[in-house]
Amino acid sequence: MRKGLLEYCILSIISRSEAYASDILETLKNAELLVVEGTLYPLLTRMKNEGLLSYRWQESTGGPPRKYYTLTPEGEQLLAQLNEEWQSICQAVNQIINQ
Repeated sequence: MRKGLLEYCILSIISRSEAYASDILETLKNAELLVVEGTLYPLLTRMKNEGLLSYRWQESTGGPPRKYYTLTPEGEQLLAQLNEEWQSICQAVNQIINQ
């Protein structure tokens, strides 16, 4: 379940604007979803290989080039599907806990 939620959160973060891996980690950390690089990088690679993400390289003034991720049309489609599923899950859970 956590893996699916992480994928959903990552797609949501990247949907707002292209993102560098450390930006994604920082956003997750600020939301108190502690994720380490060893979890994030393989997930980004898998999502890229599945055609959900694309990336571009940008030179960095303070180190090696950075890889910035964006959603592909397939990633946008999956995000829309996950949004619907999340709303459905929230509604069901709220119905159960508010009875």
